[in-house]
Amino acid sequence: MSVLRIHGYVIVSAEGMLADAHGVMPDTLKFPGDQQFFTAALDHADLIVHGKHSAEDQPNSPKRKRVVLSRAIEAIAPDPENSKATLWNPAGASFEDACDHAGVKAGTVAVIGGPVVFEMFFDRFDVFWLSQAPHLHLPDGEPCFPGVPAQSPQAILASHGLTAREAQILDAAHNVSVTAWRRG
Repeated sequence: MSVLRIHGYVIVSAEGMLADAHGVMPDTLKFPGDQQFFTAALDHADLIVHGKHSAEDQPNSPKRKRVVLSRAIEAIAPDPENSKATLWNPAGASFEDACDHAGVKAGTVAVIGGPVVFEMFFDRFDVFWLSQAPHLHLPDGEPCFPGVPAQSPQAILASHGLTAREAQILDAAHNVSVTAWRRG
């Protein structure tokens, strides 16, 4: 039996946005403390999962196994541009099949976005690490989850059985924090 622990990661603006109006994560949403937290988490993950517009762009990124969602393929295929990546179309194959193709049967899976990818895992997350930059405003940005801003990211996580647990300050000067939303 395989055991995959699924963790989600995102940093959001005061309005719950993860990118600007052009779908780009602005430098103003990148804080050293959060970047260090995120990098350490991904360095310990066995598999990274994201959509075609999301990536972590870090020094260790090329070394990480990953599954990239793609509607351009029928089910599962190797990524012709990255030998460490598996392309996966959820309409044609299960997540477990994509993990098998990537060579990961157990361990920690880090889901890093975007919104549609997060939505696919809402009921499977063991923990979702929600980082918040409450003083940064991106009112016309891209919401972190479908349903934001009508609902807060916290309300959406809670509606999927996740509960806010431990929190820590990542950047005291900007009041940037991360909260672990855990199942159960």
